[in-house]
Amino acid sequence: MQTALPAPAIRGYAEPVRRAPEVKVLGATRVLAKDEELFGEGDRAAFFYKVVSGAIRTSKLLSDGRRQISAFHLPGDIFGIEAGDEHRFSAEAVDEATVIAYRRCSLESFASQDGAFACQVVNAMMRSLERAQDHMMLLGRKSALEKIATFLLDLAERLGDDHVDLPMSRTDIADHLGITIETVSRTLTQLERQNIIELPAHRRSIQLTNKAALRRLDS
Repeated sequence: MQTALPAPAIRGYAEPVRRAPEVKVLGATRVLAKDEELFGEGDRAAFFYKVVSGAIRTSKLLSDGRRQISAFHLPGDIFGIEAGDEHRFSAEAVDEATVIAYRRCSLESFASQDGAFACQVVNAMMRSLERAQDHMMLLGRKSALEKIATFLLDLAERLGDDHVDLPMSRTDIADHLGITIETVSRTLTQLERQNIIELPAHRRSIQLTNKAALRRLDS
């Protein structure tokens, strides 16, 4: 009786590496109309979100009726992750926007199944913390001109273009920077007269023509 011998090894050949199947993190897509609320302050924080298109603003209504916009969330941003069980701010679509909603209770399993997505979430949290710290300094220590310069530079960097199509209104900008809408308009006009920016006729886009001058105002 003959015993079968193992097949000889072939030079240059290796057994294929068997990798675990790629796991894609799934969420529910939601399309929001202009000014439609995604969640309200005090709502249960059962989901967190990623912006696909458009922009989302998070804000808080103060006791005297004033609104403070804490942040604008642009495509690729992840937001709505809370330390507690409730949302501390409300969130609305600036214009028509699309977001993906992920269940918060699944965050731990997401991290174990999809390392790339877990890194996105961690990086998003770090960026949110950094922007919150910068926003605190902006509100407390900068003049109106410096605030506008900082805002425009940050928006251009996040959108990757010196021609900034503003998704938000000037009222939104004012409520984000802690100034009046009249101050926003006056400051933008001042920057245009100094040839630092250009304001097209329809006024919903801004061309940064002298970023070096803006950076000097921002520093």
